[in-house]
Amino acid sequence: MTKFVFVTGGVVSSLGKGIAAASMAALLESRGLKVTLLKLDPYINVDPGTMSPFQHGEVFVTEDGAETDLDLGHYERFVSSKMRKYNNFTTGQIYESVIKKERRGEYLGRTVQVIPHITNEIQAFIEKGAGVGDPDPARQFDVAIVEIGGTVGDIESLPFIEAARQMSLKLKRGNFCFVHLTLVPFIGSAGELKTKPTQHSVQKLREIGIQADMLFCRADRRIPEDERGKISMFSNVALDSVISVWDADSIYKIPRMLHEQGVDDQLCDILRLDLPKADLSVWDRIVQAWQHPSSQVRIGMVGKYVDLTESYKSLSEALTHAGMHNHCRVTVDYIDSEKIENDGPAVLAQYDAILVPGGFGIRGTEGKIQAIRYAREHRIPYLGICLGMQLAVIEFARHVCGLEGANSTEFNSQAPHKVVGLITEWLDREGRVEKRDENSNLGGTMRLGAQRCPVSPGTLAARIYGETVNERHRHRYEVNNHYVPQLEAKGLKITARTPSENLPEIAELPQDIHPWFFGVQFHPEFTSTPRDGHPLFISYIQAAMAQASRRGTSAAALPGVAQPAS
Repeated sequence: MTKFVFVTGGVVSSLGKGIAAASMAALLESRGLKVTLLKLDPYINVDPGTMSPFQHGEVFVTEDGAETDLDLGHYERFVSSKMRKYNNFTTGQIYESVIKKERRGEYLGRTVQVIPHITNEIQAFIEKGAGVGDPDPARQFDVAIVEIGGTVGDIESLPFIEAARQMSLKLKRGNFCFVHLTLVPFIGSAGELKTKPTQHSVQKLREIGIQADMLFCRADRRIPEDERGKISMFSNVALDSVISVWDADSIYKIPRMLHEQGVDDQLCDILRLDLPKADLSVWDRIVQAWQHPSSQVRIGMVGKYVDLTESYKSLSEALTHAGMHNHCRVTVDYIDSEKIENDGPAVLAQYDAILVPGGFGIRGTEGKIQAIRYAREHRIPYLGICLGMQLAVIEFARHVCGLEGANSTEFNSQAPHKVVGLITEWLDREGRVEKRDENSNLGGTMRLGAQRCPVSPGTLAARIYGETVNERHRHRYEVNNHYVPQLEAKGLKITARTPSENLPEIAELPQDIHPWFFGVQFHPEFTSTPRDGHPLFISYIQAAMAQASRRGTSAAALPGVAQPAS
């Protein structure tokens, strides 16, 4: 029987419920359990796919092609289980499902209400995401950690919290646990931590009918015994279950932080699990590698969401992972592509490598193209992801192939050379649309999810990936196959293609032309983990390290980083 841990939040949002949930999952997995995680989002949007990154941060794409909340990225980085579309759902999806059932007459004319219909639907979605009753053993789990978005007291979160309360009654003791995450702010003028917000948050939770089993208290410092005792007394939570979660310089320290306060032991006691002790050696190695680099590189990431770096969360984490595996400290500077449009690319001279990430829309694209040209002409390692690959093709077409005005139809539908466009815009000589595989997972106009492709032997792509590449996609536009012969004649090689539709997946310059110039149509950042890193990012950081060595910056002092004893 699957057991459940419900994670709620109080006082303010953005306290790190996702990291806390993922860290608990990592602890339970280290004790031999098979764990999955769910994120319940209270907003009415049907999914995050059409939401602005400025509002919601990154859209994380699962292997089966779902556009989900960025917390699912944290989940996959902390546990070995892969997330699916059922691991994230919203209020919008719940109401959409209930309304469809009502329209089909499934409620037999009864009045449809929040209780029981909405709360029952939420419980059904939770059970499906947790694999309850799934005939496939690969989708059955020992424990499901359910993170409820928003904060206690929000109107929009109430149906989710009520559904969790009802579910706990059905599950009975020993099969569920409630963990509540709150803020304990330090008031500078008073010179002390204040526990009152936590007290009120727990009181609000108890009014709903939920007694927290554990409190995770976020603060900018360790919470002293006296304050923990006060929280315990006024919250009706045992002192040992009031957990201090202070600011850490790496999220990968959190599993060890929680373990040392007995969180995994308490979870096992509450859930009545008799398990071997946790083995956190992998997390200790990760933290050790992060704390003790032997070199450093600086990456210039040229994008348009630089005011909210959460928009590139998986990407920045993938670079950090690759740094760990190369014993290298990776510093990423986020550069507004519109500034390069206005001021030119000279600012990029200080970087050991340049990266252009994915994105949508025309704003800032010419600045990105300038950055790509600078990287190509100055032989600086370059990685282009999704849009970053498409713009690399456009830049090469314009400035090497001489195709003046080359562009994507996303930005200029009347471009004289449409080197990037929707697949339906490519016409053969007889005026017919090129054949498409009707079974391919394109998500309507969007290609989503994982797709396996063969890799050309003897290429940089083959040295990185081997014979095949299997990565996740999130895009509409493709490199136009009609221009590939002209691109390849000048040196830009397509070294991986989709087997069904022959679409370009990887473009690279041979290393006798450029030391490391690589563009991919997919999003490799979604499959990087701190345990294993990712072969593409590891290779990219190695190229950046070689560039730093040539520039004489790789052995520069690393301020504030403790060096290992000799």
